[in-house]
Amino acid sequence: CILGTHHEKGAQTFWSVVNRLPLSGNAVLCWKFCHVFHKLLRDGHSNVLKDSVRYKNELSDMSRMWGHLSEGYGQLCSIYLKLLRTKMEFHTKNPRFPGNLQMSDRQLDEAGENDVNNFFQLTVEMFDYLECELNLFQTVFNSLDMSRSVSVTAAGQCRLAPLIQVILDCSHLYDYTVKLLFKLHSCLPADTLQGHRDRFLEQFRKLKDLFYRSSNLQYFKRLIQIPQLPENPPNFLRASALSEHISPVVVIPAEASSPDSEPIPDLVEMDTAAQSVFDNKFDDIFGSSFSNDPFNFNNQNGMNKDDKDRLIEQLYREIAALKEELENFKAESERRALQLRGRISELEAELAEQRHLKQQALDESEFLRAELEELKKRREDTEKAQRSLTEIERKAQANEQRYSKLKEKYSELVQNHADLLRKNAEVTKQVTVARQAQGDVEREKKELEDSFQRVSEQAQRKSQEQTEVLETLQRELAASKQELQALQGTLESSTQLGTEQSTRIASLERERDSLSQAAEQHGEEMAALRAELQQLRDTLSTEKESSRKALETLQTQLKAKEDVEQALQLRSSREQFALLQGTAREAEQMVQDSLSRLEDPTHISCTSSADYLLSRTLAASECVERLQDAHSRYLSDSTDMSSLLPCVALFAHLISDTILQGSATSHMAPMEPADRLLEACKQCGSEAISYLRALGEPAALEGADCTPVRNCLSRVRAIAEALRPKGLDVKQEELGDLVDKEMAATSAAIETAAARIEEMLSKARAGDTGVKLEVNERILGSCTDLMQAIQVLVLTSKDLQREIVESGRGAASPKEFYAKNSRWTEGLISASKAVGWGATVMVDAADLVVQGKGKFEELMVCSHEIAASTAQLVAASKVKADKDSANLSKLQQASRGVNQATAAVVASTKSGKSQIEEKDTMDFSSMTLTQIKRQEMDSQVRVLELENQLQKERQKLGELRKKHYELAGVAEGWDEDGRC
Repeated sequence: CILGTHHEKGAQTFWSVVNRLPLSGNAVLCWKFCHVFHKLLRDGHSNVLKDSVRYKNELSDMSRMWGHLSEGYGQLCSIYLKLLRTKMEFHTKNPRFPGNLQMSDRQLDEAGENDVNNFFQLTVEMFDYLECELNLFQTVFNSLDMSRSVSVTAAGQCRLAPLIQVILDCSHLYDYTVKLLFKLHSCLPADTLQGHRDRFLEQFRKLKDLFYRSSNLQYFKRLIQIPQLPENPPNFLRASALSEHISPVVVIPAEASSPDSEPIPDLVEMDTAAQSVFDNKFDDIFGSSFSNDPFNFNNQNGMNKDDKDRLIEQLYREIAALKEELENFKAESERRALQLRGRISELEAELAEQRHLKQQALDESEFLRAELEELKKRREDTEKAQRSLTEIERKAQANEQRYSKLKEKYSELVQNHADLLRKNAEVTKQVTVARQAQGDVEREKKELEDSFQRVSEQAQRKSQEQTEVLETLQRELAASKQELQALQGTLESSTQLGTEQSTRIASLERERDSLSQAAEQHGEEMAALRAELQQLRDTLSTEKESSRKALETLQTQLKAKEDVEQALQLRSSREQFALLQGTAREAEQMVQDSLSRLEDPTHISCTSSADYLLSRTLAASECVERLQDAHSRYLSDSTDMSSLLPCVALFAHLISDTILQGSATSHMAPMEPADRLLEACKQCGSEAISYLRALGEPAALEGADCTPVRNCLSRVRAIAEALRPKGLDVKQEELGDLVDKEMAATSAAIETAAARIEEMLSKARAGDTGVKLEVNERILGSCTDLMQAIQVLVLTSKDLQREIVESGRGAASPKEFYAKNSRWTEGLISASKAVGWGATVMVDAADLVVQGKGKFEELMVCSHEIAASTAQLVAASKVKADKDSANLSKLQQASRGVNQATAAVVASTKSGKSQIEEKDTMDFSSMTLTQIKRQEMDSQVRVLELENQLQKERQKLGELRKKHYELAGVAEGWDEDGRC
């Protein structure tokens, strides 16, 4: 499979085969698929990840499916699939990491792009990745019976085989996590990284235990060499502990070498020996040539020597000595010239190093400034008093130590400089791409702004650092000039030594006339040496000039970079304003669309409530305030558009919603308020469009004012307040007190009604006799029973309400509970009022019936009204009650008692009416035929009149009920369909 992915540069064939496998039906097959897929992600072609990402959701579904099995391979497959999904997500977010996670320290630094935020996020993602690896590791070990040698069985090896890939991943993840944490602790406070350290310690203990347990299994010993973690975790609070960290290396033993490969070391040794012999021979040859003496005349053929020959030989020896001394002088001059050239090279290298001192110099700049000021003061004190020389030397040593620390961090600074240059090139490339692809500017706007802001900050820091570096270089050049002056003094002393040699040669010329020519040659050689020294001085002046030109070049580049940054900033401001214009146009179109919908016939059927309009108006007013603040910030800083654009979009949405909701509310309002509300909404839309147009025009941007929009919203809110139902005028904090008052008033009304009925019964017994007394006693008795039943119902309702409040309010007070559930509270208040009013009206009707002035029908209607009111009270109490509540059962039983008492009142009323009517039976015995005919005609006329009147009364009753329903709905906050 691995070779196939490299052959076809992808994993299409692999997935085409996998899709035909029954992975959801065979857990062992799914386990082996996970093992193979893990190896493909590590060792397969780089395109395996790209071809596999599209199947990520299928792997997640399969993981959830296998997670329902608690035994066998089900949980193992579920956790392994989660690990593979996490691995794909990690490599998708961090494409710099290869599948096998093998990276150098430099590549790890490049992956974070030298941004502490990127390193922080990368560390979190590595923690999540390592957590999934350790979870699979632990689950596999828990599924095995470690009391037996499971690693030598086929079933155990089937479960342990994928752990080799897990061990390889864990070793790299642990190493990278340690290095990233050290890097983060060098940039961030220790308290900020407390969570990182706690999570690392937990994973360190798990990984150390699992590595130890794995190394003891016979199965792993012949396949892989598992590293052991240190006894104690790294101390991230001590920066030097990084040098003590040893990266864990997992070694996979290779196969034993074949006998054919044994002679190879011998060949290597032979080559090494031959090279050594060759080097020795080279040294011997060239060393012998330099050891020969060109002026050795002792080996000449022997002959008799006279005084003249001895004199000639003596002169030759003196000439040889002089030439040797001259050669030594030349060698010394060349050596000093080479030292000067070497010193110049060192100075050039130090100049190059100082050019790259960036990031670390910024971190320690404040400390170094303080130290430099201290050094300046101490140097001034040293000039005034030589007695503090020892203190200055000690400070100089401290300075040298800090300088050595800076040089140790030179490599890191060079890398940071290269990263900055690369980022600058990337930003330049992004600007070029933005110019070529104007159509994608909306999609890439945010990324370009973030990149520009980071580059601007880095460029500002870089300009400051370069200014400081230039000052440092100037001081270094001054020091170098002093060193060069010292070297020139040394050369002058060498020149004086040459003059002394010339004097000596002149004396020899006066003593030996025969050696005059040799003396002249010596003078010519000295002149050549002086010319060479002059050439060296010219070279030094040329080097100084080149250094000056290099400094001027750096200043020119810095100025050019500042010009580029200004151009980028100007372009960014233009693009930001273009984005603001586009947003303002879209917002204007949204508001215009809402205004055009007001004239749409289909919108007439839309309705809304004044309460909802008030909520929308309040939200729009708050958005106007935020928009005004964002507009002011943008006028003060044209680069700060982070808050203005969202406020413009939200402003258009809320204004459009307010206009539409205001129009819908006007459909349910009376004509005059509806016209005023609609006119205010239209004016609000017009003012909003004018304001948005001003935002889109550069000339009118500064003078744009949203005060007219705020005034229009205030008008709409005032009209909506006037349209609110009067029943909702009670403050929510007063609802709790109002419930208690209404329930107490209902109880008092019922008690008063019961007392009046007892009083009427006593009067009837004292003043009535016969049938009338019997009828009155029966009616008043049933009314008394009804009052008692209603009183029991009210008391039970109070107990249930108290239980509901205690169980639902939590830590809040009862008043807060009533205010929070205002709709339910208003329903209780309405039901209580209806019960008290019904009891009072029924007592008045009963009083009139007993006195013979009232109607029996009115008493029956009052009884039915009381029954309906008590049913409303029961329903309002049952809404929030627990179905298993004992008080709810008592309330339902009391409701049935009220219904039975109401039926008894109606029955006694009907019975009494029939008895009274039987008593007043008509007698037609004394009437003639004409009188009866006349009475019949009058009765027919009366029947027709009553039927007509009945029809009208029924219509009037229907209209009254409809109006009552509407008023009750508005008062209690029902919607258009009559639902709360």
